[in-house]
Amino acid sequence: GIENPAFETPCSGLGQRCSAGSARADAGAGVAAPARPDPYPEEGRCGWGPCTPRALQLCNNSEGYLAAYSLLAIFQGIVVNGLINISISTIEKRYELNSSLTGLISASYDIAFCVLSLFVSYFGERGHKPRWLAFSALMLGLGSLVYSLPHFSSGKYQYGGKIEDTCQTAETTFANATCSASTNSSLHKYLYVFILGQLLLGVGGTPLYTLGTAFIDDSVPKHKASLYIGIGYAMSLLGPAIGYVLGGQLLKVYIDIQIPKRQDTTYTKVDQDDPRWLGAWWIGFLACFFAIWLLIIPFSCFPRHLPGTAKIQAEKTSETHDDGSQVLVQINNIGQSFRDFPMALLILLRNPVLMSLIIASSSEALVATGFATFLPKFIENQFGKSSSFSATLGGLVLIPAAALGQIISGILVSKCKMDCKGIIKFTIRTYSVALILNTVFLFAKCGNEPFAGVSETYNGTGTLHNLTAPCNANCRCLRSMYYPICGRDEVQYFSPCFAGCASYRFNNMKKTYHNCSCIGKLKRENRLEDFLYEAVAGKCPTQCKFLPLFLTFFFFAIVFTFMATTPTTVAILRCVPDKQRSFALGVQLVFLRLLGTIPGPILFGVAIDSSCILWDINECETKGACWVYDNERMAYLLMGISAACKIVTIIFAFMAVYFYKPPQLTKALPRKTSEKVSAIH
Repeated sequence: GIENPAFETPCSGLGQRCSAGSARADAGAGVAAPARPDPYPEEGRCGWGPCTPRALQLCNNSEGYLAAYSLLAIFQGIVVNGLINISISTIEKRYELNSSLTGLISASYDIAFCVLSLFVSYFGERGHKPRWLAFSALMLGLGSLVYSLPHFSSGKYQYGGKIEDTCQTAETTFANATCSASTNSSLHKYLYVFILGQLLLGVGGTPLYTLGTAFIDDSVPKHKASLYIGIGYAMSLLGPAIGYVLGGQLLKVYIDIQIPKRQDTTYTKVDQDDPRWLGAWWIGFLACFFAIWLLIIPFSCFPRHLPGTAKIQAEKTSETHDDGSQVLVQINNIGQSFRDFPMALLILLRNPVLMSLIIASSSEALVATGFATFLPKFIENQFGKSSSFSATLGGLVLIPAAALGQIISGILVSKCKMDCKGIIKFTIRTYSVALILNTVFLFAKCGNEPFAGVSETYNGTGTLHNLTAPCNANCRCLRSMYYPICGRDEVQYFSPCFAGCASYRFNNMKKTYHNCSCIGKLKRENRLEDFLYEAVAGKCPTQCKFLPLFLTFFFFAIVFTFMATTPTTVAILRCVPDKQRSFALGVQLVFLRLLGTIPGPILFGVAIDSSCILWDINECETKGACWVYDNERMAYLLMGISAACKIVTIIFAFMAVYFYKPPQLTKALPRKTSEKVSAIH
């Protein structure tokens, strides 16, 4: 009359169904079966304790949960993948950071995610998942608030009083500026506040994409899981789209809302075309702080399991990779305590299909995160666009393409009812097409516009990579005053001073410069306006026309790249034991961060910094942000990183297909094997 699980035949589904069968057998033998709890005892009403209003029950289903999940994913995407990425260039200039340090800020989110992901997914698997998501909303809101704090504590933005507009040889000019404590500012120390904000955002994001995704898979039939997960992931990509567009518009607002008025008559009012212009990057974070905290309310009212979950689980069949892990988990009841954590982790790490899929997705995540962080900066420098326009354009191309890829793949996998092996083969095809489209960097790149002292000399005088030449040697110009102008010779100059311009005036609201000793003769003799001035404020307009071609190819490359995201998640949920689904997603996200999203922004930042040809250097010889990049070198470096990662992704996807063994549903567990399993436990 004593039940010994070591001699039971393993089940293809949940362990509770086997136990129920044993109980019926015992009852038939006249043995009293011990009372067993309902597999999902907390399927209940939506509400808070005894307060369960009837109106809330309309949302007590998978569609209601998906709506709340999607809203949280949208706001998480707005902050983490939208506003933060779009504000990178502004934060670099405002707080005197280079791209490597801002890459570290981006990676901080993933560091927190990586540290907590295993523990949250392991212990949350049998916990109250909706309440974990309420905690997620709490931390995401707090992280948004902390990230905006440097604006309020760093004081008003000072972009300088009198701009070094003209060449002055008098001793009273800025040439006498010296290095001082005020010049050597401490703004870069706000780096740690940004990192803290990102760490809090990482804590909040951990339950969302582990427990939140697994809860969807628990609550819907198998053939609908890919569609629901695809919708949820697509909504998470809608967030960055909103963040890019919203952030791009906010960057058109001056950072301190009102531009300060100066009494100095020689002062030039800063506008959006001025390289010193900084937008109000912080407003979006403050608004999201309030919006995200409102989502704590719906998640706190969901029951532990949605009504009908037990019936849905009873109808599912297993597609676990047949390496004995499903039996091992069921017999030893792994996952009930912290003592089982090492064994549960070892089971997943020894699953070759899971690990191949994880490495493939991690390699692709490195590229996706790098481009999500620096695509606006790439467009800005490669095609000569403003920061706000580049950010908006990047968001309108990158995010809809990613969302479209998620939805298309979710529908295809759901309609075709692909099994685990078919899903993996589908991802190989999409990765291969994305690799081919990646060659857009080879032919849709732009060279640099002529820049005196950087890419060419001053009409044959001076040397390359030296802004000082005989024509401006007596002007005593400062490198810390970057105010580019475009000469009538179609060459860009670092500032009016370095162009040797002695005077300026306004013609039709346009600032023009005259008597410039460094500017050469006209290149085009037929334009009357060329005779009215020698230089005009602002960068020279780019002659590159490849932007539409680049955006078209890049759009479809992103579509095919993200067509593999939802299928990969579904394949991971299918190839592991049922009780380890949340934990498997946690393990995936740890590797995703360690191998992908943490090194991604840092690697892209280092590559972009290595292509810099003109750094911002102040009077104290301290290096700040980069002003000018070598466009061709930047394009080749980013293409090389992207192509290498996609090749690695395809190789490991093939390995997953090779290793996968479908489960043998009718095979019984041999007695000796069972005894060995029990001994391990």
